[in-house]
Amino acid sequence: MIQLTFPDGATREYPAGSTARDVAHAISPSLAKKAVLAELNGEQRDLNRVLETGGSFRLIMRDDPEALYTIRHDTAHVLAEAVQTLFPGTQVTIGPAIEDGFYYDFFRETPFSTDDFAAIEKEMSRIVDRDAKFEREVWDRDEAITFFEAKGEKFKAELIRDLPGDQTITLYKQGDWIDLCRGPHFPSTKSVGKAFKLTKLAGAYWRGDSNREQLQRIYGTAWATKDDLDAYLLRIEEAEKRDHRKLGRQMELFHMQEEGRGMVFWHPKGWILWQVIEAYMRRRLDAAGYVEVKTPQVLDRKFWEASGHWEKYRPNMFVCETVEGETLSLKPMNCPGHVQIFGIGQRSYRELPLRMAEFGACHRYEPSGALHGLMRVRGFTQDDAHIFCREDQIVEETRRFIELTRIVHADLGMQTAYINLATRPDVRAGSDEFWDKAEGMLGEAARLAGVDPVIAEGDGAFYAPKLDFVVKDAIGREWTCGTLQLDYVLPERLNAEYVGEDGQKHRPVMLHRAILGSFERFIGIMIENYAGAFPLWLAPVQAVVATITSDADGYAEEVAAKFKAAGLRVETDLRNEKVGYKVREHSVGKVPVIAVVGRNEAEQGQVAIRRLGSQAQTVVSVEEAIRILTEEATPPDLR
Repeated sequence: MIQLTFPDGATREYPAGSTARDVAHAISPSLAKKAVLAELNGEQRDLNRVLETGGSFRLIMRDDPEALYTIRHDTAHVLAEAVQTLFPGTQVTIGPAIEDGFYYDFFRETPFSTDDFAAIEKEMSRIVDRDAKFEREVWDRDEAITFFEAKGEKFKAELIRDLPGDQTITLYKQGDWIDLCRGPHFPSTKSVGKAFKLTKLAGAYWRGDSNREQLQRIYGTAWATKDDLDAYLLRIEEAEKRDHRKLGRQMELFHMQEEGRGMVFWHPKGWILWQVIEAYMRRRLDAAGYVEVKTPQVLDRKFWEASGHWEKYRPNMFVCETVEGETLSLKPMNCPGHVQIFGIGQRSYRELPLRMAEFGACHRYEPSGALHGLMRVRGFTQDDAHIFCREDQIVEETRRFIELTRIVHADLGMQTAYINLATRPDVRAGSDEFWDKAEGMLGEAARLAGVDPVIAEGDGAFYAPKLDFVVKDAIGREWTCGTLQLDYVLPERLNAEYVGEDGQKHRPVMLHRAILGSFERFIGIMIENYAGAFPLWLAPVQAVVATITSDADGYAEEVAAKFKAAGLRVETDLRNEKVGYKVREHSVGKVPVIAVVGRNEAEQGQVAIRRLGSQAQTVVSVEEAIRILTEEATPPDLR
């Protein structure tokens, strides 16, 4: 007999050789019909697989969140069968479930086209309707290799050949189609459902090796219900409209080009946006007691060896050599430079905490295939700071940082959704006692700030735990923006010291912290969050004074001059075009306010104010327009 413990704590015994389906039937025949997977001691399993041992046990229904991964995994298998049915001779490689969907890599001489998607989806639906059982089979390794080689499936044969010698070789059948897979799977293809859609094509290399065969990757998405699928597709459609790369061109903010991969060319309007955010951040940091510093862009290899970065980050560092034989590197991060400033002269405990900030330009090598607009670049500027403090100051400094970060995120249009407490990884420095203490301090600080942190087990840095701040944008997407990391290691490696109250030398604790992360990525997120329609205080161009007729040109210049004198960022549009055309064009550029003037407005000293996205206009005096707009354009920290 085997003994199973259910989620409610109840225990029951079942005959040896029982399957999860047998257990479900013993509880309730209707439950057996609804269940799609089982979990034994934390491991998901097929319902028809024998329970080799007892332990904690539960059944998983198709609408449980845990089943979504398997929906996508099963859909990948259905996709592979459909492709091989429609395109004989195509070889399958791997097809995992991923966030929001799945993909499958195929080897085929003739390129696929998105025009093929409709036929493939139709065949996938036919396979779902067929209701073929997913059947798990254990094979002998050599037999499995021979089987796939005989079918011309060299990639599958290679995968099996390279699996560890002690790994069980399992294949899954769905009717006559069979694939190498660890599982688990639902009872049949019907359980997959039809809430799926193929989304895009991409290239890939076998096993990620550019020297190996070129593959074709078909991406798709799959959900538990049609409503979930429709909601996701709507989010994707909205996200595409908000793509910061498209809006960046449209709004003349920035561009990127092949000759400077991963580097941003900021245009005047984009640089204004940058400067507004930087000035806001500088004021917030100054009010919070930070001092600002500037450290070198290039430092000698010896410096990076001492900090430990040469050993750990060398593949991601841009390195150069001088004619004098020096080996130098562009800095990939600011922290070692800040320790150098801390180490000049003798520091006293009375100076702590010392909050040292820098808008530091850093460079890291990222593979070209990983680059993505402003979100993933090679050159970036961090809103970086390091807090040097005593151990007894960690909790209070962390609490202060949490409150500051939430304020900044809210001012910039995004609310902190939650904070992750990333705990000890498997490979780490320090004792369990150290990690208990460090994790406890960060957790305590979060709770003092009114936050119950979400535990992210094993995601901590090598040297200490950290807090990661997750924000939600206007369409519900989550972004990790902001982090705080405890560091006892770098002060030790770089010999940072202060004189304590006891007259002895001590090591400071170093808190690495960033609120935005990098200006580039955060601005990209902001563009998408606002869909380019920034609030007035952030907008690069806050107003355009546009004429109806040319005889109002002089008045338009006068209005613009008054706006500028009041501190507004303003342009004029005196072109010989219809005002409707001008309004539409500036709306594409996401200008928040258009002040329309004609002969009547000039005679009465007025302007007709049109807001972005609205057909209505409000006619007010120039003085009243200035009062309204300057009040609205005041940054939140100055109101």
